[in-house]
Amino acid sequence: MLTSSAFLTDRYELTMLDAARHSGMAERQTVFEVFCRQLPAGRRYGVVAGTGRLLERIRDFQFEEPELEFLRDNKIVDKPTLDWLANYRFEGNIHGYREGDLYFAYSPVLTVEATFQHAVVLETLILSVLNFDSAVASAASRMSSAAQGRYLAEMGGRRTNEIAAVAAARAAYIAGFHATSNLEAGRSWGIPTMGTAAHAFTLLHDTEEQAFRAQVAAFGPGTTLLVDTYDVDAAVRKAVEIAGPELGAVRIDSGDLGVEVNRVRALLDSLGNKATKITVTNDLDEFSIAALAAAPVDNYGVGTSVVTGSGIPTAGFVYKLVAFEDASGEWTSVAKRSVHKTNVGGRKFAMRRHDERGTAISELLSPGHTSEVTQLDRELLVPLIVDGEVVTNHTGPSGTLAAREFHVEAKKALPVQGLRLVRGDAAIPTRFV
Repeated sequence: MLTSSAFLTDRYELTMLDAARHSGMAERQTVFEVFCRQLPAGRRYGVVAGTGRLLERIRDFQFEEPELEFLRDNKIVDKPTLDWLANYRFEGNIHGYREGDLYFAYSPVLTVEATFQHAVVLETLILSVLNFDSAVASAASRMSSAAQGRYLAEMGGRRTNEIAAVAAARAAYIAGFHATSNLEAGRSWGIPTMGTAAHAFTLLHDTEEQAFRAQVAAFGPGTTLLVDTYDVDAAVRKAVEIAGPELGAVRIDSGDLGVEVNRVRALLDSLGNKATKITVTNDLDEFSIAALAAAPVDNYGVGTSVVTGSGIPTAGFVYKLVAFEDASGEWTSVAKRSVHKTNVGGRKFAMRRHDERGTAISELLSPGHTSEVTQLDRELLVPLIVDGEVVTNHTGPSGTLAAREFHVEAKKALPVQGLRLVRGDAAIPTRFV
């Protein structure tokens, strides 16, 4: 069990730190920003997720004796730097978009203000958390739109590593999923959990009837019975015979779901089980969910697609130095100028402008100064850490729930075309003013 997050990083963070201390630049005050240069192809918005996890990781970013011993034994930094790291605690300020908010190209979703030596060592940690969680949340939000309010369960823990599974469940919940199959996500973040049985449970028993009777005996008639191990129609009839009209749901995990769901709905209704719901699984993504919009599906279970960002496993965020304070106390804006990797220097003030109906119309970024805020604008950056101390409710289960609720409101402000799944421009343009 990790007690420190300091080694969730790349070696080059520490080599830069060591070299900057030798050049005398390590104590320069700096501003780093996290942003993406463009949204993934076909996506119209992204969702900020991972902030609550990140703040806890930054709190735990300290070099304890095992980490110091490794650095010492492998001669990664010199002794003065090693001594400095032994006392490291982040002492700067971090502002960011609220977790659950939307972002677009060049949105400064996180701004880190600190000395170079305090800020540079956080790069990999910040990017690894925000890139993964935001990719999952962005995909999950699209799935939530496609589901049109129907129940969505995240069940992708077997399709990613064990730590990412917990993070993915949290990100999906923030973006509109209703529950997860992952117990650690339920314990750590207060997310509702769900789960019944797999095909192995049916195959374990001598007959399907025996399996159904065992499950109903354990969990009551309101349970969900998996009906596609052998013959779907026969299984549905047997499920109704055993559980009666109180049968909670049947789950279908194979076949042409559109055809299967309609046939099963008609069969359930003919047997008097009009209240029994239908759950579908089987490699769903936002497009297959949308294709089932007219089908009588009640619940969706999504695995691989959501935990892999539905084919886009990273948000594409970068962590770039945009300004530093020189020896005279003047702030200098800096920016990378490489081909296809440019950005705008200077600390950004960010706000989202809306029309009179409350619909978002543009993302406004003001480099290096504060822009005039009108009644139609919403300021996007809020304080997360001040002088090294967390000052927000983003952490813990309450922070996760707050992010989920905020996402609903932020998404409501999108223009209608911003929710479309087909390829197109960003929901709103990013403008530098």
